[in-house]
Amino acid sequence: MVMSVFLSFIFPPPPSLFIKAMSVVSLTLLAYIRFSETRGKHLNYSKFWNTNSLESITKIKLSSRTGMLFLYTPAFLAALTSFVLFPHHDLRTLLLKSALALHFFKRIFEVLVVHQFSGGMILDSAIPISLSYFLSTASMIYAQHLSQDISDPPVDLKYPGILLFLIGIGGNFYHHYLLTKLRGRGDKEYRIPNGGLFDLVICPHYLFEIIDFLGISFMSLSPKRYMHSPSLQALFFT
Repeated sequence: MVMSVFLSFIFPPPPSLFIKAMSVVSLTLLAYIRFSETRGKHLNYSKFWNTNSLESITKIKLSSRTGMLFLYTPAFLAALTSFVLFPHHDLRTLLLKSALALHFFKRIFEVLVVHQFSGGMILDSAIPISLSYFLSTASMIYAQHLSQDISDPPVDLKYPGILLFLIGIGGNFYHHYLLTKLRGRGDKEYRIPNGGLFDLVICPHYLFEIIDFLGISFMSLSPKRYMHSPSLQALFFT
């Protein structure tokens, strides 16, 4: 009964060895990072720069802007490449590919134009995060491609998903903009943000990013896409 209700909203997982392997890789990577965090070995990036100050002395260091571009660019290119590799797609697959491409384009745009940085990034920290984003994006799109011949579930959440995605990506961008306005040029001090939903929610930019990927989940109607969400994985990293 429960499974019947569940399948009225989602596709069953596609029978793919690649998708199963990526699920194992993603979960293993997240479990390792989570275990390392609990042992005090933290990822060194942006505001968490120099967390392991003694250990990071001998590590390869990147500027925050370079590091963040390294995080997001492979996933963005994966989304763009999917339009060439899988040119024949249904509306749901087109929406997923477009949403992921727009999501990571927004991130790259923010890194280049919006954000101000106060720290740096260790290459050893950048590699697993970038790999996670890239594998998640590729897996989501490929799983959706394999699901094209499966009939839509009785409850179609595609259009509510579009609305949630637009609200999420817009709200995330707006609150990132508010965070940027807290600092003047050359200012590296942290301040308590205000405006928008900052007076009501601790981290509204994260809230809207979750809404962003919830919208993508609704558009794709597959638990595989939700479990591979880079936004959800980012919760483990931060």
